[in-house]
Formats: sequence, C-alpha cells, structure tokens
Amino acid sequence: MAKQVKQGTRQVNITSTKSRRTRSGITNGKSNGHKAKSSAPVIQEAVVVTSQTTKAQTAQASARVIVQQLLEKGKAQGWLSQEQIMTALPEAESNMEQLEEVYILLFEEGIQLIEAPLDAEAAKTEHVEEPAQVDLNEIGIDDTVSLYLKEISRIPLLRAEQEVEYARDMETGKRARQQITRTLTLSAAERTKLETKVREGELARQKLIKANFRLVVSIAKKYIGRGVSFLDLIQEGNIGLIRAVEKFDYHRGFKFSNYATWWIRQAITRAIADQGRTIRVPVHMCERINKLTRVSRQLVQELGREPTPDEIAQELGTTPKKVERIIKISQRPLSLEMPVGEEQDSHLGDFIPDESTLGPTDAASHQLLREQMEEILTSLSPREGRVLQLRFGLKDGKSHTLEEVGKKFGVTRERIRQIEAKALRKLRHPSRSRKLRDYLE
Repeated sequence: MAKQVKQGTRQVNITSTKSRRTRSGITNGKSNGHKAKSSAPVIQEAVVVTSQTTKAQTAQASARVIVQQLLEKGKAQGWLSQEQIMTALPEAESNMEQLEEVYILLFEEGIQLIEAPLDAEAAKTEHVEEPAQVDLNEIGIDDTVSLYLKEISRIPLLRAEQEVEYARDMETGKRARQQITRTLTLSAAERTKLETKVREGELARQKLIKANFRLVVSIAKKYIGRGVSFLDLIQEGNIGLIRAVEKFDYHRGFKFSNYATWWIRQAITRAIADQGRTIRVPVHMCERINKLTRVSRQLVQELGREPTPDEIAQELGTTPKKVERIIKISQRPLSLEMPVGEEQDSHLGDFIPDESTLGPTDAASHQLLREQMEEILTSLSPREGRVLQLRFGLKDGKSHTLEEVGKKFGVTRERIRQIEAKALRKLRHPSRSRKLRDYLE
C-alpha cells in the first residue's frame, strides 16, 4: 500500500514496491545495500514533513478556536475592540494576513470594530473617530516636531464615505496605469483620459495618507521612551500608514483608521525591536516581553504588590524559568558613562561598587600576609623558596606544574616533588607556622 505524506501541495510517496526492494536490499547484503541506504533519507524526510505538518495543523486549530471565541464575544456585545483582538491574538501584528481574515469574519457577522471598549449603545452609534489630541508639553519635543504637528493639525479628517471615495479613485487609477502599460495601441485621447485617472488616483492616495498623519502621531505617542526618538517613531508609523493605504480594500466595509492602526503599530513595534536596543531583540521576543509587561501590570493592580515569577507564569500558562528568561532579556544595558545628577556632572559608573576590589581591612590583611610569607620563604633555601613560589603562584598568581618547574631548574619532576615536600615540612614547623596561624582563623 502506498503511503503519502503531504505538506501543502507537495507529496512524498513511499510505494510498497520500494519497501519490498528496501527489505530485499537489507537481506541480500552488499548487492542491494545501496538501494537500502537510498530509501533512508526519503523516510527521514517523510518523518520531518509529518512533524512539521502536525505542528502547523495544531497551531491553525488553536487559532480557529480563539477566533471563534472572539466571534461569540463580539456577537454577544455587538462589537469588539482592537485591544481585545490584540490580547487574544498577540501574533496578529506580525501576521497581517491572519488579521485581514479576522476583519472579514467580523464584517460578515456584522460585528463592529472600535478603537477602545465602549458601552453597547455607544458602540452602535456611528461617528467619526478623531485621533487623540497630542499635548506638546507632555511629550517634550523640539521645534521641528512641533512645527510638523502644527502643520498636520490643519489637514481635515475624512468621513467614512470620503475614505471609500478616495479608495475607489485609487483603484481606478491602478487599473488605468495597468491599461496604459499593457495596451500598445492607444489613441492620444484614450491615453490622455487614462493618464488623468492615474493622476486622480495618485492625488486621492496623497489625501488619504495626509488625512491620517494625526492617527500616526497619536499611536506613536504611546511608544515614547522605548529607545527610539519620537520623530523616528512618527517616521516609521508613516511608513506603516503608506502600506495600509496600498493594501486597503474598501469593498470589505472596514473603516480605514481601524485597518491602518494595525499596520502603523506593526511598523513602529518592528522599528523599536530593530533600533531601540543596543543588543537587538527578535520581534517575536518583543511581543512576549510586551505581553509579560501587560500581565505584570494587571497583577500589580489585582494583588497590590509586585507579582512573583510563579504568579506571572501561571497567568501566562508557561514556566517560571521562561518568565525569568524573558525578564532578563527585557533588561536594557546602560552606559557607565551616562551622566547622572541634576547638573549631570557625575557618571553612573561612579556610583557602582567594584565587586572585585577588596575592602580596606581585607586589603591590609592580604598585604601583611604577603610580607609574612616573603619573610618565611627567606628562611628556606633559595631553591626551596623559588619552587614554592612557582608551584603555588605566590609571585604572579599563576601556579605551575611539576614538569614546568622541573624544566626551569633543569631537573626531573620527581626531584621537584621531593624539594616541594621538604619545603612544606619546614613550613609546618611551629617556629614558622605560628606566624601564619592568625591569618587562617
């Protein structure tokens, strides 16, 4: 019987004939040994493909269950917030295709997608959601960003029907551009008409982008203090906004600001992951850090204290060891030259104790011990004192083997062992050992 292992459209077939040949090859020894070996990689590949397929199917099944739970919750309350979707599907920001499928399901079920949780009556009321006003004093920005914010504040926001109109013009412009490219026999009048549609589509694209600059600022404001300047956050958010405009499909009935929010957040979070740290942290780990931070803050509010790794692990459904690892990765390195103080006349390194440096008492004790050892070694023969210094690293802190010391003196290792044993017996004599007894207590 033929066995089939599938991965997408790919199939790996292991026929019964090949199996018989393999068994025959093993039986006949050298004559068919090559055939038996050649089938082994095929079987190994089949096992790997099966394992990968099983993991993918498990992940897809889990995602379907989560999406179904979201739909049931949305049907019950009539709406879903973006924060609820983010909590249920933390990987959605890095998988926009999955997010678009969720949007389609929400639209088909008549579930409204809103910016923040509202009561049921407010959620059912249609209105133009304006991005939050940005308090310039709160951000602490320079004149360049201030001028930019004042300039974009003059651009009027769009209504839902205007967004659809501009998206329709963009779609018409794209079709006109494709027609110009593909059709070689266009009359002058037809070409002029198509070029006009292309310009109108580009103008609509620019208007749709500019009208949502304030949305980018309101989202970027939430990510201040994560290692990327506010101006760079705005720039990365604008790149995400442009991607959202290119991929927006007005036929699905989504409000553009809701759709664009995900692309903007994805662009900003990826920029923070790539640029926000001296040591780069992968995007998937940044998502875990953010999730851990949210859970930790929630537990602080519930418990009234800082949660333990065990409590966080229980809430996340993972192990305390993994939680400690994520916490360790989330810590940011600081420069020892970072200025501190009101006048910034000191550096951080000035306030960090050197653990390798001995305290005054220990340093004085070590110095006295060194002097006593030198005095005792002088009471031995020069060769015995030198052998002990080399064997125990009393001079440079590096101990040497019997063979290394023997080469220095031009004698055998056995002779060095005898000299060392004799010198140690002399040091154990009460006349010498009592001088060191106080340092051993």
